[in-house]
Amino acid sequence: MQKLYIIKVGGNIIDNPEALNSFLKDFASLKENKILVHGGGKVATEISKGLGIEAQMVDGRRITDAETLKIVTMVYGGLINKNLVAKLQANNCNAIGLTGADANIMLSDKRPFKNGIDYGFVGDVKKVKSQPLVHLLSQDITPVVAPLTHDGNGNMLNTNADTVASELAVALSENFVVNLVYCFELKGVLSDFEDKDSVINEINPTTYEELKSSGVINKGMIPKLDNSFAAITAGVSSVIICQAESLVELINDKKAVGTKLVSE
Repeated sequence: MQKLYIIKVGGNIIDNPEALNSFLKDFASLKENKILVHGGGKVATEISKGLGIEAQMVDGRRITDAETLKIVTMVYGGLINKNLVAKLQANNCNAIGLTGADANIMLSDKRPFKNGIDYGFVGDVKKVKSQPLVHLLSQDITPVVAPLTHDGNGNMLNTNADTVASELAVALSENFVVNLVYCFELKGVLSDFEDKDSVINEINPTTYEELKSSGVINKGMIPKLDNSFAAITAGVSSVIICQAESLVELINDKKAVGTKLVSE
């Protein structure tokens, strides 16, 4: 089977024009099959604030009321997604921007009340239709996927971008040898947040639980790693969390960079 890299970009990379342009140039240069999944929470938060809507987060996940849903749909599916596509076209990468509603690629259920928390219009992925993505890749078109899904009844749902990336990775593992890469501003998962070189080279489920218990891993990193271990269990070939600047080194030079997640 052919290789496929599903690369999720987030963190401060989206908010930093220079870092983003450098990352997209590197991403466009990759010759392998590839899909880009993006977040963009900080942009949505800034626009929400400007409209007098305060963002609410629980364990790294955004509470999405009706007004916030309008904002994230516009920002994720429009502003960020289409700008990424335009920048990739400028780098000779023929990209197409998608949400989960496009070609029905990702269907979700609205998240129920959990532990007394109403997450609002947040989607928990129920089904991934991978064939349209396989078709696009076969035409040398690179999908750029926003963190939005739909419920099949005409409603968009805000969905964690790390979850979108891992669900795509699992679904496409039937057609490709899938490598899932999370790119952000840090060199990997750190044992000491104050020391940017304290990269943990490898994490397995046991050490993950220990790192969570001790507070080394917390907040937004938890959904990322939860999804990653679920993806490995479901057949994804590898999951790596690394600095965006290391992408070419990781894929072209096959060097060990960042934090690799292993089953045991």
